[in-house]
Amino acid sequence: MRLLKLVPDDTNIKFLRWRLPFYVVSLVLIVVSWALVFANGLNYGVDFAGGQEVRITFEQRVEAPISDLREQIGTLGYGDPVIQRFGAPNQVSIRVRLPASAEGVPGAATAIGDKVIGKIQASYDHVRRDGNDTVSGKVAGEFREKAAYALLAAMVAIALYIWVRFEWQFGVGALFALVHDVSLTLGLFALTQMEFSLQIVAAVLAIIGYSLNDTIVVYDRIRENLKKFRKMPLPELLDLSVNETLARTVMTSLTLLIALIPILFFGPANLFGMTAAITFGLFVGTYSSIYMAAPILIWMGVDSHSFVPQETVADRQDRIARERS
Repeated sequence: MRLLKLVPDDTNIKFLRWRLPFYVVSLVLIVVSWALVFANGLNYGVDFAGGQEVRITFEQRVEAPISDLREQIGTLGYGDPVIQRFGAPNQVSIRVRLPASAEGVPGAATAIGDKVIGKIQASYDHVRRDGNDTVSGKVAGEFREKAAYALLAAMVAIALYIWVRFEWQFGVGALFALVHDVSLTLGLFALTQMEFSLQIVAAVLAIIGYSLNDTIVVYDRIRENLKKFRKMPLPELLDLSVNETLARTVMTSLTLLIALIPILFFGPANLFGMTAAITFGLFVGTYSSIYMAAPILIWMGVDSHSFVPQETVADRQDRIARERS
């Protein structure tokens, strides 16, 4: 039985032929994405925008009915609530966004929390109220700041890792590809105004991980071919390397899409934003590995001598001594 091959073994696609136009388009998209972020802003969820948090315990239950709670509280008109286990399995923390009419009104936030608790107590028996607190904008601002630091630290650490494993030019290329992927993802959320929460930060980190994995596979093949084909022009060598890893890239992307598409269209509403971000990142991550991370090596001065060990003074003296003897 013959194995199914989505990509032939002898592909010879000239990816690098259009490297300049694609780079111009990508740079324009990065600028437009950040313009959207600054102009439209991100539609922050409760984690980043603040809101009201209530904590309750279901005394007669082993586990809290989280899915049912999400549906019931969603009918109150405060957007999608953030519901998490808090302590024991039967304890939950529920956060809802405060409407604009509640800002600056004494007691309005607490009244909204009481309304949420009342809705739950009307539907379930033996529900204990453990807290009803306001998540201030200062705390939400700290969440945003820490999330930004986490993304920045991940990108810098990845660039340093690739710098150590390959050459500094490869680290610059990987970092630029990651900036491209993160920028376009943020631009998507600024354009569509989908809710931006901690779940989306996790999705962006997943995009960074996938893009890095794909980039390293391509870079590793480029390094092998630089050692093998020293006289081959660099654009041809990059095309060869990308084509040799194309089958692996397509199969990995297709496997992830098979898992993501059903969740995107049939999964719960609270997972839509995260799934949409990862699905979008899957495409831009694959694109950046081919058209961002690879072509930049040409402009960074990588050539066939990049991985040839340089002869030290001691090596040169030893070689001359052997030649004379």
